[in-house]
Amino acid sequence: MTKQATFFDELLGTDNVPRSPYSNYHEWFESEDIARLRKKSSEAEGFFRRTGITFNVYGQEEADERLIPFDVVPRILSSREWGRLQRGIEQRVRAINAFLYDIYHRREILRAGRVPVELIEGNDAFLPQMVGVSPPGDVYTHIVGTDLVRTGEDQFYVLEDNARTPSGVSYMLENRETMLQMFPELFNKIRVRPVQDYPTRLSRSLAACAPRACSGKPVLAVLTPGIHNSAYYEHSFLADNMGAELVEGSDLRVVDGRIAMRTTEGYKAIDVLYRRVDDDFLDPLNFRPDSVLGVPGIMDVYRAGGITIANAPGTGIADDKAIYSYMPDIIEFYTGEKAILQNVPTFRCSEPDSLAYVLDNLSELVVKEVHGSGGYGMLVGPAASKKEIAAFRAKLEAKPANYIAQPTLALSTVPILSKAGLAPRHVDLRPFVLVSPKGIDLTPGGLTRVALKAGSLVVNSSQGGGTKDTWVLED
Repeated sequence: MTKQATFFDELLGTDNVPRSPYSNYHEWFESEDIARLRKKSSEAEGFFRRTGITFNVYGQEEADERLIPFDVVPRILSSREWGRLQRGIEQRVRAINAFLYDIYHRREILRAGRVPVELIEGNDAFLPQMVGVSPPGDVYTHIVGTDLVRTGEDQFYVLEDNARTPSGVSYMLENRETMLQMFPELFNKIRVRPVQDYPTRLSRSLAACAPRACSGKPVLAVLTPGIHNSAYYEHSFLADNMGAELVEGSDLRVVDGRIAMRTTEGYKAIDVLYRRVDDDFLDPLNFRPDSVLGVPGIMDVYRAGGITIANAPGTGIADDKAIYSYMPDIIEFYTGEKAILQNVPTFRCSEPDSLAYVLDNLSELVVKEVHGSGGYGMLVGPAASKKEIAAFRAKLEAKPANYIAQPTLALSTVPILSKAGLAPRHVDLRPFVLVSPKGIDLTPGGLTRVALKAGSLVVNSSQGGGTKDTWVLED
């Protein structure tokens, strides 16, 4: 495999010599039979299919349940690289939690003029029902997924924050389990930090966030919208591995000022509810009255301190991509430090000068909806046709405040196993962070998503991307 000149290659350094994190793996790979590796790749696909590791694609006529492609070549980070990422992510998560507390209480950052008031007041993700409410332990973001991209040896950027209901951790765990089964000799040769204890750590972190009403060992449950949700596999996977009950809204009701779940022995009070239902559907008495996914009255119990909801209602405003553009200011305001991890430069299309620049340079920019996710509703200018650019221009001109734009970054590449051997493909990384009153716990690695099409910058599984196991090496 020859080194690409345009993008930072995480495998090959100067003179086509493997970089230090990959040296042991590359030595092993060179001694392997490529036919054996292809057979292992097919076995991995069969394992995922038997296990039921699938997702749903929406918004297409042929939308159905699909298998997420898995690549057997790991993405490898050194202990030094991970250490810097860990410090930057922990700093960012602390600032996000402080920001959420502030905007629902004293609003000091708004009074200081560091974030515009209208970005909060006019934001659909801001919940007036949360004003003045302090979650148990003052934790809003119990589970955070921070999306990172890389452009150079020490150049990592935060692409977006996922503080509402971040998904994908089950794929991180199944990817590692698959690699352990298929290549046990590799893990004897290379010391990789474990991730398999994540469900235990999640359970422990959630239990530490139990409300004052809890007496004894906290009772945990996972709230799912049901089997038709795209992430249902993950909901059931996490509940099973945490030893928690998997419940739907119809299984829950208010009993004596607590949220209780139906059991064979009657209703049992829940202390911590890890919800995978969006705010709008959480409580038909407080939000959408037509919701059948949530629990009538749960917000009243929550405000009274009778249950912990993870993540807290109203955290979605931290996912807003216009708010994202202020994250360097937010970090400095609450921590007194400069951001360790940089943001991608961002143009807010709500601002006339930025909008004019974006409209003049659509073919060179990536344009995203401020509330968008999953790769939907975005324009990748360099890969778009003239017709697609013209259609997006009309959307921008009609509702500019709905969009932000960013330059197209030269994302790093890592190798995948192709028909010809190793071939470079673009990637991002979503590490998973747990937050409790006891501190911040960051699982070493995370979910690497890979664009399987040559040259593609879109890594989302809904857009044809796949996943990889992510290795963080021991010291």
